[in-house]
Amino acid sequence: MTKSQIANFSAERIVKSFGGARALSDVSMSVASGEVHCLAGENGSGKSTLIKVMSGVHAPDSGVIRLSGKELTELSPREAVQEGVQVIFQDFSLLPNLSVAENIALPNRIVNQTRLVSKRDTKRIASEALALIGVEMDIDTPVGEISIAQKQLIAIARATNLGAKLLFMDEPTTALTRKEINRLFSVVGQLKKRGVATVFVSHKIDEIQEICSTITVLRNGEVVAEGPMKKFTSKSISKAMTGQDVSTTRIAPKLKRSKKIVLEIKNLCSKHTFEDISIKVAFGEILGITGLLGSGRTELAEAIFGKYPIDSGEIYVEGKKIQLNSSPAALASGIGYVPPDRLTQGLFLEQSILRNLVAVGIDSYRTGVGTLSQRRLSGVGEKWITDLRIKTKNPYNPVTSLSGGNQQRVVLAKWLAMDPHLMILNGPTVGVDVGSKREILEIIKERATKGMSFLVVSDDIPELIQICHRVLVIKNGRISKEFGESQLKESILYKELN
Repeated sequence: MTKSQIANFSAERIVKSFGGARALSDVSMSVASGEVHCLAGENGSGKSTLIKVMSGVHAPDSGVIRLSGKELTELSPREAVQEGVQVIFQDFSLLPNLSVAENIALPNRIVNQTRLVSKRDTKRIASEALALIGVEMDIDTPVGEISIAQKQLIAIARATNLGAKLLFMDEPTTALTRKEINRLFSVVGQLKKRGVATVFVSHKIDEIQEICSTITVLRNGEVVAEGPMKKFTSKSISKAMTGQDVSTTRIAPKLKRSKKIVLEIKNLCSKHTFEDISIKVAFGEILGITGLLGSGRTELAEAIFGKYPIDSGEIYVEGKKIQLNSSPAALASGIGYVPPDRLTQGLFLEQSILRNLVAVGIDSYRTGVGTLSQRRLSGVGEKWITDLRIKTKNPYNPVTSLSGGNQQRVVLAKWLAMDPHLMILNGPTVGVDVGSKREILEIIKERATKGMSFLVVSDDIPELIQICHRVLVIKNGRISKEFGESQLKESILYKELN
């Protein structure tokens, strides 16, 4: 922060513990009006706790919060909103059955306890809020019918309508294309010009270097690095977050010479989604598939697993034709599928870590009388917790007690326990920190070395380059180009995507 900037918002020497476990230890962070600040750290580093302290969700055990000149030892969520603090979480906290206009305007009316609300005023307020950030969209459309990128912009418009002075954005680019990210950064630029202080919480180091001018890094509840972004490199940020050097070099295992084809897809078609897709995946091969959102990449992955309708084509696993549009048939044939959203698609959030680990093959752990063998369940659970380095003190704890990276390992373990011939990974490291990402890629490498084949669907180009033997680019539902190992360079792949 330059001397000319005033730290309008700050947390000073914040301490916060939960049940004897210290989440924040003497943490301080300052953000000036019009500044774009990065709050970085691995899952479990204390980022979420600090945000909740500054937004009134948690009261600190000690320390001071300063908001626009006011010194506070604690504040309520309502007081935080009144002081201009807004948080946009990953789920955006929007109401899908209400229109764009209602989602933007009504929260302000609720905070101000307005009793009479007219549709005309609601539309006017929403239009003005969108205009302030330079965004145009149909304000009558139900939020449930719009894209993730548009939901992000609606959440920002809602925050500005509530008088945001300090805006926290939690992993704002996780599900966005590069074009949508550019649009978001343009909106953040508009907020900056209007003096709004923005705090970016993100694991994507290249993006935070692009948009943020300052950074605070947390590790184990303590500030381990802070200062102007220009003083940091990608490597130094990674090291500050993890406490160790994190390599970004290629780790794809040497592909064994084998004529064995694990997966073969012939002329797969699904009306209006993808067309004439033909793919072969060899024994132990890691094949990457990438494309912009809407390209058909996720639908293709789901179709191979029988979750998305197919109009024509053929799928073979180790030479045997499998039934189309049938997940049980795909699973029985040795195909596993890790979905992109672990919270809504990959985990049973109310169940224990152990129950999640054995969820796919739970029937195989039953005794002769039909009851579950607790001894076998515990043994399997301990094995996968050890093999995938899942950090937990008790496998009977709820899966929600884990960090994002460890939750993702549970999803991986659940499918790896079935020992599939082919594992489809759709966004395998979305929303996990840099250290966990590397460890998950190492797990993929280990399994591929032992002969398991992988289909990795991702828009994370550096990740695909690190782990894949080949990468296919999908555009408008068709394979536009294939890149071999010697061609896997960021500049080449980005050029083909755009």
